[in-house]
Amino acid sequence: MGVVVPNSADLTDKENGVVKSQEELDAGALFVLKSRGSWLHCGYHLTTSIVGPVIFTLPFALSLLGWAPGVLMIALQALVTFYSYNLLSVVLEHHAQLGKRQLRFRDMARDILGPRWGKYFVGPLQIAICYGAVIGCVLLGGQSLKFIYLLYNQNGKMQLYQFIIIFGAVPLFLAQIPSFHSLRHINLASLLLCLAYSAFVTAGSIHIGYSKNAPSKDYSVKGSTENRILGAINGISIIATTYGCGIIPEIQATIAPPVKGKMFRGLCICFAVVVSTYFSVAVSGYWAFGNQSQSTVLSNFMDEKRPLLPTWFLLMTNIFTLMQLVTITVTYMQPTNELFETWFANPKTGQFSARNVMPRLIFRTLSMIFATVLAAMLPFFGDIMALFGAFGVIPLDFILPMVFYNLTFKPSKKSLVFWGNTVIAVASSVLVAMGAVASVRQIILDAKTYNLFANV
Repeated sequence: MGVVVPNSADLTDKENGVVKSQEELDAGALFVLKSRGSWLHCGYHLTTSIVGPVIFTLPFALSLLGWAPGVLMIALQALVTFYSYNLLSVVLEHHAQLGKRQLRFRDMARDILGPRWGKYFVGPLQIAICYGAVIGCVLLGGQSLKFIYLLYNQNGKMQLYQFIIIFGAVPLFLAQIPSFHSLRHINLASLLLCLAYSAFVTAGSIHIGYSKNAPSKDYSVKGSTENRILGAINGISIIATTYGCGIIPEIQATIAPPVKGKMFRGLCICFAVVVSTYFSVAVSGYWAFGNQSQSTVLSNFMDEKRPLLPTWFLLMTNIFTLMQLVTITVTYMQPTNELFETWFANPKTGQFSARNVMPRLIFRTLSMIFATVLAAMLPFFGDIMALFGAFGVIPLDFILPMVFYNLTFKPSKKSLVFWGNTVIAVASSVLVAMGAVASVRQIILDAKTYNLFANV
């Protein structure tokens, strides 16, 4: 499916960069979204924002769909996601060339849909999704720490909330890193870490699949007709949300002008990692465990609390996972950090002046403490986040890009691009409704286990 790009031959070099002078930018754009990065840095940020331990759920998603539909959905969603993010990039490049570079999702909504869309819908929705991702990462980090603890002390008495607090201390410190661009080296490490733990998980699944302790391989989809249908909906929703990002404009904002073509190269880096990690983890995990695949494949590596793999292997896998969770947490704090800077910093004084450093330190610290407390209080937050994902991730990443493109470039209603975008937007809207139903159903099923500060 092609992408229509307007003729910009008569645009000046100045129009190919940032329109606003440094003095006109608000503090959030000026301090957090510094436009100094290269396309390589963009690739690191994109990979960190998309590829994470959530890929451990892919074998479970395949168990709800079966071999052919499951692999097809992972491949189809990868193509749709790459296309969607490229559309967003093209729209952003177009506005930059016209002399009005948009640095945030809410800026795009304001300029394309109208001020109220940016202020009351897209902006709050993005902040809710990104802050929810921060809470979810802190929760996962605590669970990984607890897993490591129980590997060496099966009768240990420490509770989950204690591990969550321990984990939360690390991003609390890193949250003070001043700008998104400053994370480029950390996010390069994140890219390497996700390749490492994906290789470990793939090797672990293959080893167990060939071992004498290998579970019987049954690839049939279990349950009644109703449960299979609802399970398939849940599986599709899981796959769709694993590709979610929600901060594409903010990542493109870190690129130094001129921005043309750089985001596409960054996306190519990211999706090379996506293809190598998603398919290896999904296929190897489902091959090894079939319809016994659990909600995270790491749970399949334990048999009645007895590890099926060497302890050192599980330890390394969880350490790599823990380290990357820290980088994801800090990355998804950037929209909140940018908002705090916009509200409380003064762009006319230096970024590191006492006037700006104190509010930054206070509000970023309070934000991280609040996220850690919520993660400790709500260890079932994953169920809630699945519902948020259906209502937030899919609209931001798979509906709005199609709408933005069609409204910006106005392709002919007879063209393949127009109808392709429309079909993707409509199908994604249906997926929002189906995902919401599946998420609410899961919340109802799990409600009896919900307790504040539960040690799960």
